[in-house]
Amino acid sequence: MRDLSRRHFLALATALPTPLALARPAVARPAFAQASEAPAAPWPDRALRVIVPVAPGGSLDILGRSVARALTGPLGQPVVVENHTGAGSNIAFELVARARPDGLTILVGSDPLAINPALYPKLGFDPVKDFAPIAELVRAPQVLVVKNGLEARSLADYRRLAQEAEGKLTLASQGNGSIGHLGGILLGQTLGFNSTHVPYRGGGPAVVDLVAGHIDSLLVTLPAAIEHIRGGRIRALAVTGSARAASLPDVPTVAESGYPGFEVVTWQGLLAPAGTPEPVLERLHAETRKAMATPEVADNLRAQGFDLATGSRDEFAALVKAEAARWPGIVKASGARID
Repeated sequence: MRDLSRRHFLALATALPTPLALARPAVARPAFAQASEAPAAPWPDRALRVIVPVAPGGSLDILGRSVARALTGPLGQPVVVENHTGAGSNIAFELVARARPDGLTILVGSDPLAINPALYPKLGFDPVKDFAPIAELVRAPQVLVVKNGLEARSLADYRRLAQEAEGKLTLASQGNGSIGHLGGILLGQTLGFNSTHVPYRGGGPAVVDLVAGHIDSLLVTLPAAIEHIRGGRIRALAVTGSARAASLPDVPTVAESGYPGFEVVTWQGLLAPAGTPEPVLERLHAETRKAMATPEVADNLRAQGFDLATGSRDEFAALVKAEAARWPGIVKASGARID
């Protein structure tokens, strides 16, 4: 267990019954109030850092900044977004895993947190043991999209073309080891076809090349492709969620296209370092839920193709644990490895 500073001890003491709470020095001011109380003084006592593991401009960065803006008022202190990129997001993950567990450094995490331990031989964090989930924010399915020149109007058409091409049909993703890459492996295993994987440095460049007709198909997070789908520049065949995406109601899921149980989704949420006091986590969870429910945040995210998550902290923790257990086998089957 991590050592707690005097401030952390005092923060925990406010949540405990007397006599410990009564023994607290009267001059000390805790960094956090109890989750159920409105703080008498500004809460917390200094700025929060929101660590985003990608460059500015991507969907994860936009999400982090939206939440940071919405949290600034209720918390009474600035909420500052910091982009720490590199090493497949591992730099940001390790920074937060090693941060002081006082609730003042939080991560906007996503599926690479659970996938990367299977991809990288040596990492300085464990996705389950080193993080305390605060709140799942959004989910988004992957979407299978094809260039307009490909004669496929359904998942059945795509399967037939892929089988006839005998591995020559190109299926791109946003990078080696990405959820799009691994989801494509799983899709081929489930439908019974082989394809040629084309990795890109992000979903944006991959979508641009699909629009230009340089690749045949792409499995990518829905928000990265939705405007091009709506504009008719590429064609969506299926989404990988358990239900149809509200932003694309006419596009069926892989499951309802004849492959029940198939599901691959991107998740994004807030996490703190392990050892962060429970009252702190509960307050952050409550304030985050309020922020996500504001029309400014909710409507903007839905328009981009995200589904807003509403689960508890325990449900988010269970998701991270399940994802960390799910991906190693698929990574091994894909042969993907990053040194």
